Amino acid sequence: MIAESGVAKATLYAHFPAKDDLVLAYLDRVDEVWTGQLRAAAAAAGPDPAEQLVGLFDALETACRRDGYRGCGFINAAAESEPGSRIHERTIAHKDAVRGWVRDLAAAGGATDPEGLARALTLVLDGGLASGSIDGRPDAPAVARRAARALVEASLSRPDAV
Repeated sequence: MIAESGVAKATLYAHFPAKDDLVLAYLDRVDEVWTGQLRAAAAAAGPDPAEQLVGLFDALETACRRDGYRGCGFINAAAESEPGSRIHERTIAHKDAVRGWVRDLAAAGGATDPEGLARALTLVLDGGLASGSIDGRPDAPAVARRAARALVEASLSRPDAV
């Protein structure tokens, strides 16, 4: 990895004294990019929070079609780290932040159980990310989006549901 980067070992180790430091920096970058993609996809769905809950799934299309896509960096890091480690805690913080944002959208959209809907939607989102690396089926993002729509419609208390 060091040879491919074109950076001297001393420089790399000056910035990242331990492997965990490098992994955490990578996760920070992935968080920034993925959260930005989710928010952009939600915003593109329009101003209605219920539509944004479905629209955020459009980010799967971009994520899973990327050359070299190897799955969700946070799921992968969690699987390879010890519970309680800095890396594992960072993965939990990311997933909690995404779920919190989705919960807030669900509440604004009129969900009867915003926390439950957020949990269900983020599980579907994580499943879509996993499918993109496991089987690479091109229909995974569309299937996840349809599941999200069904969950949102079933969870809204308003008569004009999505």
